[in-house]
Amino acid sequence: MGRAPCCAKEGLNRGAWTVVEDNILTDYIQTHGEGGWRSIPKNAGLKRCGKSCRLRWLNYLKPDIKRQHIPCGRGSHHQAS
Repeated sequence: MGRAPCCAKEGLNRGAWTVVEDNILTDYIQTHGEGGWRSIPKNAGLKRCGKSCRLRWLNYLKPDIKRQHIPCGRGSHHQAS
């Protein structure tokens, strides 16, 4: 047993997010707030699953995400003597 699947997999976009989809998700969350991820795709008119919407928001679209350069590793860590 367990939780029901998050969504029906048929008819969902599974590729890269488009700018239009990003704008729809951003506008919806700014109006209605975060949370209720399982219902957001239907309510916002997106053909994505709730998990995909949540991850897109948290990892790419959320305004307070810190985007900074990550050093490549050469000389950026201490070498053991």
